[in-house]
Amino acid sequence: MIFALDIGTRSIIGVVGRIEDERLEVLAIEREEHGKRAMLDGQIEDIEQVAKVARRVTERLEERLDCTLERVCVAAAGRALRTEKGTYALELPEVLKITDDIIGRLESGAVSAAEGVLGQDREGQRRFYLVGYTVSGYQLDRYPMTTLRGHNGRLLEAEVVATFLPSEVVESLYAVTEAAGLEVASLTLEPIAALNAAIPADLRLLNLVLADIGAGTSDIAVCRDGTVVGYTMATIAGDEITEELMRRYLIPFATAERMKTQLREETITYRDVLGLEQSVPGAQVEEAIQQPAQALAQEIAQRVVSLNGAPPSALFLAGGGSKLEGLREMVAEALKMDQRRVALAGNNYEMTAFSDGYDLNDPELATPLGIAVSAGLGLISDSYRIMLNGQPAKLFRSGALTVLELLMMNGYTSADLLGRTGKNLSVTVDGRRMVFRGQPASPCVLRLNGQESAPSALVYAGDSIEFTPAVPGEDARRAVKDLLGQDFSGGVTVNGRMSDLDVLLETGDQVVTFEGGARAPVPAEEPEPPAPPPASVPPKTAPLVRSEPVQRPAERPAPVPPPRQAPKEEPKPISAVVPTPLQSQRRPIRVTLNGGPLQLPGKPEGAPYYLMDLLEHSGIDFENLDRGVELQVNGAECAFTQELRSGDDVIIRYLEK
Repeated sequence: MIFALDIGTRSIIGVVGRIEDERLEVLAIEREEHGKRAMLDGQIEDIEQVAKVARRVTERLEERLDCTLERVCVAAAGRALRTEKGTYALELPEVLKITDDIIGRLESGAVSAAEGVLGQDREGQRRFYLVGYTVSGYQLDRYPMTTLRGHNGRLLEAEVVATFLPSEVVESLYAVTEAAGLEVASLTLEPIAALNAAIPADLRLLNLVLADIGAGTSDIAVCRDGTVVGYTMATIAGDEITEELMRRYLIPFATAERMKTQLREETITYRDVLGLEQSVPGAQVEEAIQQPAQALAQEIAQRVVSLNGAPPSALFLAGGGSKLEGLREMVAEALKMDQRRVALAGNNYEMTAFSDGYDLNDPELATPLGIAVSAGLGLISDSYRIMLNGQPAKLFRSGALTVLELLMMNGYTSADLLGRTGKNLSVTVDGRRMVFRGQPASPCVLRLNGQESAPSALVYAGDSIEFTPAVPGEDARRAVKDLLGQDFSGGVTVNGRMSDLDVLLETGDQVVTFEGGARAPVPAEEPEPPAPPPASVPPKTAPLVRSEPVQRPAERPAPVPPPRQAPKEEPKPISAVVPTPLQSQRRPIRVTLNGGPLQLPGKPEGAPYYLMDLLEHSGIDFENLDRGVELQVNGAECAFTQELRSGDDVIIRYLEK
């Protein structure tokens, strides 16, 4: 059975069903309103209160069906929703039959591109989760296609519309389900779920819009030419109308909610906050809400036109807020559409869901039915469990997932994977520039089902991932006496001021020594070994390792990568750590990188080198990747954490376009 909870601003609706002949058979429905305003604009404020209601709804469903419900499918509201488009092209080494694995890599690359766009305009350090994406279109060898599966080709392209939510929205949903004794089986976005219930795929050739009007938010989805082209949301919804009645008649929130449903009655009786019994004509109450209702209709119209470019062919209103008397006509007028082209959702539910005991023709059921239908019919493929460090991992998207993507969904970053070398220290002593390198990072530990794994590996239902983040290296630290040696007996200034020998230096400091009117000698810099010119990239012979861009760890204090074109003059040496008089000789290692020799100075305390240490020497701009990168050591694919030894043959290069 499939258990779905629609955790809304005003109420929680639970649906339990099972798939019969490609449709959801609804077995039970339960709903309960929040006893107090525990949610605002779709955001959970009081986790304990919302969890209690969710638990009661679950218990009533369990009693009705005589079963235990443990795993639940949920959806997040579109509060603070961010939508970005991403495109990605993948060129195969030869003409191949397109499999699900290849499609997964292609779509993952497009989603990563959308994530990159989001990262360029991120609100400070606010963290966003990807909660769903829809493919806008494919191309196969530059020919538009609706699907790639089973076709043969070489050049594949995909464009996706990816939707993101702030982490607090997603985390609060998980907190509520955990407090209610449930485990999240799948998470999607409310407009995606509602769309799957109200507008089946075979209707999406038309330019249709779904506006899901809840109590706190109005989520909007647009489809045309067979695909969903975008999502947006408005924070104006049913609560604005309720609050207007509260102000107008001095009544509690619950009373105002009841009055909204009685507009067609001749007389409405209520008790105000002073405890006085009052009566008012229903027509007068209807007139009182005209202004906020018009504002809601105008906001929906503006959002639809902004996203769609013009009024759609037809528009469906869903959610409890859509039941407001006169709202359908107001939206049609705001969009300058025929009123017959604006309808309440529900008539199409029978294409995806049915029930012998419940009337499903209710626009308020769009989201809960959509959540269940999406999970049951495989319209989101994340309704399975993957373990991360012994706990169920958070899964926010449909489509194939790599280890790297799953780690990022669960709060890790590329810096946790690659590590971050400590900051360099660069100072000038008596006119000579000296550079001291930060300590290298301790590599991460990454295992998939007990075996060492590459970040690009795909994960499947039932997989188990063990991940220990890389430990950043320590920043380089030097005192004045470390530069001058124990025998130095003269004076010293730092940035023009007299200084003690124990003073710690900072990058950019200018150190000047003097002794008896003359400057003391400064240790000379160690000659640097010559670097090879950039090697030509041989034809691709190894399989694909990554199909999506990866982020380069920030602040890697490394030499500038070799230029793309070989210099005419003698090759420049690769920078080495400047030794101090206190440093001992350490054994360097020599490897071959992309066909050319590379000597690496010995690390402090004999620490080993890893593949990630060579990224800086590869000549690849990892911050602006436009295609995949292959990683090999001695002809075998490997992870960033592969330990290197002298004589290893290393490949870090672009895949051919």
